[in-house]
Amino acid sequence: MCGICGVWEYGASEGRVGLSLIESMRDEMRHRGPDDEGALVFDEGRGGLGFRRLSIIDLSPAGNQPMHGCTDRVWLVFNGEIYNHAHLREGLTKRGHVYRSLTDSETILHLYEERGLDFVNELEGDYAIALWDAEREQLILARDRVGVKPLYFYQQNGRFIFASEIKAILRHPQLAPELDEESLYHYLTFLTSPAPQTLFRDIRKLPAGHMLVVSRDGAIDCQQYWDALPPEPIPENLSSRSEAEHSEEILRLLRDSIGKRMMSDVPFGVFLSGGVDSSANVALMSELMSQPVRTYTVGFDDSEELNELDNARAVAGRFGTDHHEVIIGQKEMQDFLPDLIFHQDEPVADPVCVPLYYVSKLARETGTIVVQVGEGADEIFAGYDWFRKYVRINDLFWRQAERLPAALRRSLTGMANPFLEISFRKRTAIELVRRLGAGESLFWGGAIVFDETFKRRLLSSEMSARANGLSSYEEVRKHLERIAQARPDSDFAARMTYLELKLRLPELLLMRVDKMTMATSVEARVPFLDHHLVEYAMSLPADLKIKGTSGKYILKRALEKVLPTELLYRPKRGFGAPIREWFRADTGEGLAGLIMNSSIRRRELFDYSFIARLIEEHRRGARDWSFHLWALLNVSLWYDRWFK
Repeated sequence: MCGICGVWEYGASEGRVGLSLIESMRDEMRHRGPDDEGALVFDEGRGGLGFRRLSIIDLSPAGNQPMHGCTDRVWLVFNGEIYNHAHLREGLTKRGHVYRSLTDSETILHLYEERGLDFVNELEGDYAIALWDAEREQLILARDRVGVKPLYFYQQNGRFIFASEIKAILRHPQLAPELDEESLYHYLTFLTSPAPQTLFRDIRKLPAGHMLVVSRDGAIDCQQYWDALPPEPIPENLSSRSEAEHSEEILRLLRDSIGKRMMSDVPFGVFLSGGVDSSANVALMSELMSQPVRTYTVGFDDSEELNELDNARAVAGRFGTDHHEVIIGQKEMQDFLPDLIFHQDEPVADPVCVPLYYVSKLARETGTIVVQVGEGADEIFAGYDWFRKYVRINDLFWRQAERLPAALRRSLTGMANPFLEISFRKRTAIELVRRLGAGESLFWGGAIVFDETFKRRLLSSEMSARANGLSSYEEVRKHLERIAQARPDSDFAARMTYLELKLRLPELLLMRVDKMTMATSVEARVPFLDHHLVEYAMSLPADLKIKGTSGKYILKRALEKVLPTELLYRPKRGFGAPIREWFRADTGEGLAGLIMNSSIRRRELFDYSFIARLIEEHRRGARDWSFHLWALLNVSLWYDRWFK
């Protein structure tokens, strides 16, 4: 994994991009690539490409970028890995392509030269790609199918800028950071900004599975080249399979995915929580290695409830791993806050960022450069408790209630409004009644913090007036309408997973993995999100994922061959951070002071008397507002960092 950036002044009549600008942008991301660097000016000085290298494949100088193809017509900067590059290389060389390195990067160039924009459909991997084609006078950006790697861009006044991180874009002297209030409104709901928005006005992120082409005249063509829709119809060879056959195929796909992600010329390992997903990574990697798997676990000195050290140690012992641990607490969290805000670019308000950073740092300090992580399994195989809850609500009540006359549903909403002030404890039920009355969908995502009901209280009267008519449901609706129109026979569970693959997974969970691992110059790989496995999971009916009170049913059946029963079927404990305890132990000005005294307060966005009430209720244990306070803390510190 690396850091890439570039500028194209397509509207300039003469050259104006200097190497010093590209180098400044590039070196803002030194943590993404400490091993080498490169820069190029193209289009007679109107454009430039920058690159920071984290050497993973072909450690020689031949792997540095920017890299050109058979001629100087096409240049590449690329962040990520192409896992099928050796297979593609074999075919390309047979067809006359001549390689100068052993890198996967060079395969992208040859493939583009042969197939044009269709090249991306041949790639299997995690990537953010930028190509400059001098002959066609176009700049091409592509983000991998599921969104493992981020890619941001800006276009204004004849200028196009892109980078792996927003902070690199902001190095351009013509840019000044500005807050996007609409994105802030959605951030409060989703803990992140939904693509293509960011909290910086006019800076966008390329959605997962999309390709963007910028032409000489500045026209942008952004197209989706892959989608996680269930197949339609389900192929007969899939629908007729037995449970045992599905289990066998899932295990084959996962084993193949983990094997592909062991492609590396540097040491690699696994982040091990002791749960099903990370333990599966360890078990299947162990089959393919003649030496112990390196495993890494983080624990907390102030929360036994969230510690999975014993479970991780048991898995490490069972598979004879080279095991490493780090223990953190509130001090480490507070020490890391300034760097957290720097590395996030925009708020990614998942508290898991803190332990994820420290376990990544441990991996790097012990010589491990590449790690495999367990993200994605719960989304594609319905592993969360809330997943089963929403499916049950839909089956027992919601789909019948949706058929009620609209006037009757609206009257239910009116009856709920008086209880908004009285019963925050029952806020979820009240919000669901509001959604039903408004004709909105039951499920909005797996990490909804400030819902529309709650935001009414949080926002100031001034911000509420500016946001009049705005609803975060629009970000949900467009994706649910897409799957409903394209796959009208898909079940409710498939639609939930599809929404997770569009919102929470790429822009929150995978973004936190990218930001925190790259902060320590470590590359993370996500075997459960190999697109072949995702597509297979999307073809399965809900009753193969959920059985009674158990989620991930068919995945667990598949893993019975490699993991012990007691591990597979014990109650799920999610990977988290003890923010409830951290905020309750907070005294004086502490974390609460960082929220209440932030310079963002001058913008009159929030009702701070209401925030003070949340802080007070949380401190005395009357309510658990920890996720809400963490979201407010992140955006407050972010604003203080970028808008002083």
